[in-house]
Amino acid sequence: MRPIARPGEPDKRSLRREILAVRNRLTADDLRETSAALAGRALGLPELARAGTVAAYVSVGSEPGTLALLDALRARGVRVLLPVLLPDNDLDWGPYEGEDSLARVRHGGRMALFEPAGERLGPDAVTTADAVLLPGLAVDARGMRLGRGGGSYDRVLARLERAEARPALVVLLYDTEVVGQVPAEPHDRPVHAVVTPSGIRRFRPGP
Repeated sequence: MRPIARPGEPDKRSLRREILAVRNRLTADDLRETSAALAGRALGLPELARAGTVAAYVSVGSEPGTLALLDALRARGVRVLLPVLLPDNDLDWGPYEGEDSLARVRHGGRMALFEPAGERLGPDAVTTADAVLLPGLAVDARGMRLGRGGGSYDRVLARLERAEARPALVVLLYDTEVVGQVPAEPHDRPVHAVVTPSGIRRFRPGP
């Protein structure tokens, strides 16, 4: 994958469009290789190695693959929580019980998501996690994350803050998506680490 050229600091919408265009050129082989590499790197992250509960998500489309990592965490005995998108864009959570336990759900005209088909634990279940894997499109040198713009994870981070929960915040990306700067707003919070197929970069000490 070639690096993304950025002559200046674009707005969030332009940057999202640019990154998604690069992701959409990835082949099935690219996705398989990066998924395996990401799982290997992430499993070596101390915050995941000592976690009893991890809140994560199932990748879709050309997102950096997460299923191999979810299965490896579960095989370790880690309790893995997955999000369920609610009508107001908030997130409920349910336990991951293996790939067969996932349901493909389409929310309106959006891309279909894979969500846990079993019990619902409530939006506050994320506050029990020792680590939270956040989806994203880019992260910058400060650890500021660019999301897709739906606001669901802004609510998650606000909920964690209100509960005074301090899980490790980790984002999984492709190598070219670690950039110099992304536009940030006052409510944005930096992540602790980014995992890419080639390695791990930390931005602030873990909890």
